[in-house]
Amino acid sequence: MKKMMLLVTIGILLLLSACSSGSNTSQASTKDTTGEKQVVTFWHSMSGAGQETLDSIVDDFNNSQDKIQVKAEFQGTYDEALTKFNAVAGTDSSPTMMQTFEIGTKSMINSGNILPIQQFVDKDQYDMSSLEENITKYYSLDGKFYSMPFNSSTPVMYYNKDAFKAAGLNVDQAPATYEEVEKAAKAITESNPKMKGFALQAYGWLWEQLLANQGALLLNKDNGRTGTPTSIGWSEEEGKSIFNWVKNMVDDGTFANYGTNGDNMVAGFLAGDVSMFLQSSASARDIIDNAPFEVGIAFLPHPENKERQGVVIGGASLWMMDGKPEAESQAAWEFMKYLQKPEVQAKWHVGTGYFAINPAAYEEKLVKDAWAEKPQLKVTVDQLQSTKPSYATQGALMDMLPEGRKIIESALETVYNGENVDSTYKTAVQQFNDAIQQANKARGN
Repeated sequence: MKKMMLLVTIGILLLLSACSSGSNTSQASTKDTTGEKQVVTFWHSMSGAGQETLDSIVDDFNNSQDKIQVKAEFQGTYDEALTKFNAVAGTDSSPTMMQTFEIGTKSMINSGNILPIQQFVDKDQYDMSSLEENITKYYSLDGKFYSMPFNSSTPVMYYNKDAFKAAGLNVDQAPATYEEVEKAAKAITESNPKMKGFALQAYGWLWEQLLANQGALLLNKDNGRTGTPTSIGWSEEEGKSIFNWVKNMVDDGTFANYGTNGDNMVAGFLAGDVSMFLQSSASARDIIDNAPFEVGIAFLPHPENKERQGVVIGGASLWMMDGKPEAESQAAWEFMKYLQKPEVQAKWHVGTGYFAINPAAYEEKLVKDAWAEKPQLKVTVDQLQSTKPSYATQGALMDMLPEGRKIIESALETVYNGENVDSTYKTAVQQFNDAIQQANKARGN
């Protein structure tokens, strides 16, 4: 009897063990099923319309397949995101990929914590030549791509067509030179004393663009493309032309001083406080949609004694982090390629005002319809595609460029406040050269 009871007890225990084992197997299977998607953590700095469009594109990608899940995470401004990256680079807390502004290119390369996308390009035989040449040129170093171009823009001139008409100016032919801008600014202010003629945000990027449009280099050594820069690359005539241009309008009382605050400048334009200003083409959609008047968009102006050369690409690119599992990096690469599809780039261009990295996007119906409704958007593309290739318009590379921009911004604000151009310019050049030398010393150059 005892033997019989023992056998029954053992049988029950074995049955319970089997059920328990089956339950664990089922849970493991569920976990594997839900965990099949490879997660890609994507740090970005898009806000406003840019973030809304990006989130929509990420959702489209995630819903288009069942193997990859991209998690887009906002990390603040470009500077803030780069600071966060530097704090976690090389650790498990770093993202799979991140967006970094163009002047952070050398910093990312020098960090030693990125995986150049060239190896993915080579493995897939991916055709980078199908992308916009004036954009890929910036991100190509010695024939090698370290990052994938993403949100790209250039500055353009926005102007109030209603104000131009009231001042007797040609609404369909915006001022093309510094001198023409000054003349138009006077006419605007004379016709409406409550409105200033022109505004220029004290922003180093805009100053760099005004240099490049003259064919001037920001740094020597061909803008850092053929060697490590040792000093500035522009001449005194080229550099001072921008300061003197603004000073003339400050003295005339036609200049609107918004300092470094670009948001206030845009708000001033929309409120009718200023008739012309320079800003990123990425703002085009928002400005056109929100202005209570007809907005004109024109090419960046240049001195009348200089031939227009064009613009340097701005914005940011996407970087792959080193040290991640191969499957994770490969998943990020698949997302990067998805972003370059014509239909995706069409959605990006129309939703934000940024350029389409893949020019085939401009043939999409979505873009053609948008251009028919808002022809100003096409002007930004025309300016980019008519840019003359050179070291000046290819853009500068050095890890001190964020500091250099701050130096120029301080100098511009000084001029805006009525100070002497010669002394301000001399100080800015000295500080810029010092920053270059200090950066070289820090890297043992």
